[in-house]
Amino acid sequence: MTPSIDARDPELWFAVRVKSNREKVVAISLKGKGYETFFPTYAVSPHARSAERPLFPGYVFSRFQVDRRLPILVLPGVVHIVGVGKTPTPIDEQEMASLRLAIDSNLPITPVGYTTGEKVQVQAGPLTGATGTVSGRSGDRLIVSITLLQRSVAVELRPEWITRTTAAS
Repeated sequence: MTPSIDARDPELWFAVRVKSNREKVVAISLKGKGYETFFPTYAVSPHARSAERPLFPGYVFSRFQVDRRLPILVLPGVVHIVGVGKTPTPIDEQEMASLRLAIDSNLPITPVGYTTGEKVQVQAGPLTGATGTVSGRSGDRLIVSITLLQRSVAVELRPEWITRTTAAS
């Protein structure tokens, strides 16, 4: 469910659509203007940390008040803020929190096709508090999805770290 927007709302997370291969430049520009940004990457090879790619190609996440988006829209490389029509749609806070936990865990993470499935909450290990779905023969991958973008990432974890909650529709 997408939260409603009110001009009095605190800063919310939004997905900023950017031109191809401009994610890093836009993330740096947003930070330079004082916006909180999140630009997750993953290592293409486990041996070469310098070979990193965006987890969500074409997107940078930023936290801001929706009524103060004009300085973002005029940045070189920014295409638009993801939403319905001209109205930006915030990203679910739990999805962002789980994605940030997955990135900060330093566990191997890879992009995967968008998926839904059995909902779980991580109760132990470096991803404690994250929610997502499980996939794999033994439930050894946590899939964290950003519903608004219809994109997902997978993180390897131990089955004993998770608790099943409810089935997704």
